[in-house]
Amino acid sequence: MKKVLIIGGGFAGCANAHALSLTGEYEITLVEKSNQLGAGVRTHFWGGHPYTFGPRHFLTKDQKLYDFLNKYVPMRDCSEHKYLTYVEKDDQFYSMPLSYDDIELMPDKQQIYNELDDIKKNPSNQKPENLEDFWISSIGKILYKKVVENYNKKMWMVDDNKVFKSFGWSTKGDPIKKGKRDAFDNEVISAYPISLDGYNKYFDIAVKGVKHLLLNTSIEEINLNKLEVKIKGEFHKFDFIISSISPDEIVGNIYGELKYMGRDLLKIVLPMKECFPKDIYFLYYANEEIFTRIVEYKRFTKYESNNTLIGLEIPSKKGKYYPLPLEEEQNKAMKYHNHLPANFFCVGRNGTYRYSVDIDDCIEQAFFVADLIKKSKWENAVPMEKHRMKNFSSMGKE
Repeated sequence: MKKVLIIGGGFAGCANAHALSLTGEYEITLVEKSNQLGAGVRTHFWGGHPYTFGPRHFLTKDQKLYDFLNKYVPMRDCSEHKYLTYVEKDDQFYSMPLSYDDIELMPDKQQIYNELDDIKKNPSNQKPENLEDFWISSIGKILYKKVVENYNKKMWMVDDNKVFKSFGWSTKGDPIKKGKRDAFDNEVISAYPISLDGYNKYFDIAVKGVKHLLLNTSIEEINLNKLEVKIKGEFHKFDFIISSISPDEIVGNIYGELKYMGRDLLKIVLPMKECFPKDIYFLYYANEEIFTRIVEYKRFTKYESNNTLIGLEIPSKKGKYYPLPLEEEQNKAMKYHNHLPANFFCVGRNGTYRYSVDIDDCIEQAFFVADLIKKSKWENAVPMEKHRMKNFSSMGKE
């Protein structure tokens, strides 16, 4: 029986364990450095209120992925939710992404329309060189400064949005929506677990087929050529390794440490049943506030209480939550991926070093990798399959 090591017990690691165990063909070892599974997707409780580290609703355009997760964790539809962002200059909340209905509410709407007309009449033939150029050429300077400039700067803790040369991750379709204001994208399935403990039961289900589940355990040393790994003082030989941790950690930062953004989460309980308007699950703030987003958790969880829990998300350097979408960092990550042997697969947001990887992608990646392992020859895995794995990581979202 082939032996597979999975490094990391977040959603990506658990999904890969699940996909492999459904075949019954592998001896699986899963190593997780913390004392529990799920990482940032795990549900915790504060004063009885369930919460996750940020809003972890399930978004996908693939019905098969939804059906798979719904089979193990019954979900409820939450497509009624809408996105709002606060613009301090106007003292107004606008939908996110913007719609033409929002522009009608803006005090400087005529200047905005003038800029949009100019963009339409005089489209640039040059490809935008950076994030700022992209947005200004799409929506004009006024709207860029209202809803994009400050938010992106504090989101990534940078002084200039021109440092971003890649920007496909920054948009969700058309920059300005037509039709009903605040309408949710009806092509996307939006759901959340019915159970108050969220996805927690899935993590337990996913690792049932794992022979060796090692919590509070870290990898001590790896011999990549032989796929031998030192765990708790002893070396173990594996046929395949699947890793959801940052690839620089695997080989000792030989190309330099990969950069990440962290998050501080400030939890506040308010003495009211709910505090957000109807159908609003979280709010964005595009100004000089230190926080980027506020979540009202019971909107997702439907927890019953006379109080409500909100969470303020504050960008920080603590933790590895968001890979930086910087060209130099992406190139560095690719060096690490190319350094790894063919039987070594990187999955999840940190493993692939792709900000755009979400829960649905983790599930799709898991079955993709399971299929690669099944098709690979015992003596000689196919390098091209490794190459495909490294480049499919964002699942077409970028």
